[in-house]
Amino acid sequence: MATFVDHVTLHLRAGNGGNGCVSVKREKFKPLAGPDGGNGGSGGDIVLVADPNVTTLLGYHRSPHRSSANGGPGMGDHRAGFGSELMELAVPLGTVVKDAEGNELADMTEPGFRIVVAPGGQGGLGNAALASLKRKAPGFALLGTYGWEGDIQLELKTVADVALVGYPSAGKSSLIAAMSAARPKIADYPFTTLHPNLGVVDAGEVRYTVADVPGLIEGASQGKGLGLEFLRHVERCTALLHILDCATLDPDRDPLSDLDVILGELAAYPVPDGQKPLLERPQLVALNKIDVPEGRELAEFVKPDLEARGYRVFEISTVSHEGLKQLNYALAETVEAGRVEAAAAQAVKPRIVIRPKPVDDSGFVVKVEGGSFGNIYRIIGTKPERWVQQTDFKNDEAVGFLADRLAKLGIENELFKAGAIAGSTVIIGPGNGVVFDWEPTLTSTAELITAPRGTDTRLDDSKRRTSNERREEYFGRMDAKAAARAELIREREAGMWSTGEEEYNGDTLTGDGSVPVSPRKESTTE
Repeated sequence: MATFVDHVTLHLRAGNGGNGCVSVKREKFKPLAGPDGGNGGSGGDIVLVADPNVTTLLGYHRSPHRSSANGGPGMGDHRAGFGSELMELAVPLGTVVKDAEGNELADMTEPGFRIVVAPGGQGGLGNAALASLKRKAPGFALLGTYGWEGDIQLELKTVADVALVGYPSAGKSSLIAAMSAARPKIADYPFTTLHPNLGVVDAGEVRYTVADVPGLIEGASQGKGLGLEFLRHVERCTALLHILDCATLDPDRDPLSDLDVILGELAAYPVPDGQKPLLERPQLVALNKIDVPEGRELAEFVKPDLEARGYRVFEISTVSHEGLKQLNYALAETVEAGRVEAAAAQAVKPRIVIRPKPVDDSGFVVKVEGGSFGNIYRIIGTKPERWVQQTDFKNDEAVGFLADRLAKLGIENELFKAGAIAGSTVIIGPGNGVVFDWEPTLTSTAELITAPRGTDTRLDDSKRRTSNERREEYFGRMDAKAAARAELIREREAGMWSTGEEEYNGDTLTGDGSVPVSPRKESTTE
């Protein structure tokens, strides 16, 4: 059964926003007194808080699914829906927050540090809030948006001043138990410590923390043993204390070879950018188990060689507490020097520059994607995606309101620039999104003009006829009709037609081609 967890994956779902209300105020003698639908409440956020009283992520390992409450819907008579309270999740100091892809979001090293990892959904506006001079009685309201849903990773890196490193059974747990009030598990077999232990040590006016890191063996940086799993807890330490076993029963080991193996594993472990490599930090050496005669003899033998390498070496015994006082004050001195250096580095920390949003940033992009039946134009942006979520597509007025908002944002102009035409497939949002058949809303033909600036293709090659051209065309038609009539008369006179009176279009045709008027018959009454 796990008792210490330093890496978990949380499955979070923030609360959804409440829907706005569509309502019309009704009073006596005022059946339609105007819209009075209230706004929906916002969903609850999920916030991580760095708490010094929390030391493990075990609680989230056992229940990784967390969700906050939804916001309440709006009601009539201008009553807004209730907003859900945020959910706070306490995590230990030194917790690194990452997204599902492993990108770092925050490093929670300060007590009380807060970060919103799952924002709640936004409540929708009621029809009272949507009323304007042009739309005095909206028959629709906006829907609430969905809260954030996804996974985040929590990785605990112990915040300690001194890290105790060494082979298994070298006496690290015994040392932290002898120097502090911590009571880790101590036994005479390797890998007794299965998770880091923290202890607070006082040395005069200086107080510092010591981390007991599980034993390292050769190949720990490649995953052997438990070293790779817990080497992350060494990253934040100011100094390293090498615990060397001078009374080991393994004939193939000695303090110098153990130190070389540990240094090799520390050198192979990559630290995050901006941090000192592990071997460039202050290092001290403690030769443990000098209460054993063979151990004291071996410690006195290897101490000159270690000092020749530049280490401060202390001969100690966790059983008799010999040499612990000198080691304690030496560690306190090293920690104080590291704190002064860190304070100086903090003073010259580069200034954070916050750049405002560019004025030409439209807040969305149009991506052209190929498809089986032509190009697909995908719109990615916070505002368009949120507006689509807020729209009730069963209400025609709400759909028209969405079209007005998208046009005002400049989406139609960008679609035209990207090559979209009427009927093109447009998707708003990632993935499947919401699919539309684009019907451009054009106020004039100016949007379709692609001529260079200062020119207008509508003024070139004009086909409009002048008055003289229309007059000449009219006279030409009249001359053609007169010539056709004369040709008919010549054919008749040439005998091509039968003699006598002939009917032409149901009328009597005279010799000159004119149609005579029939005499009026007088009516008689019998």
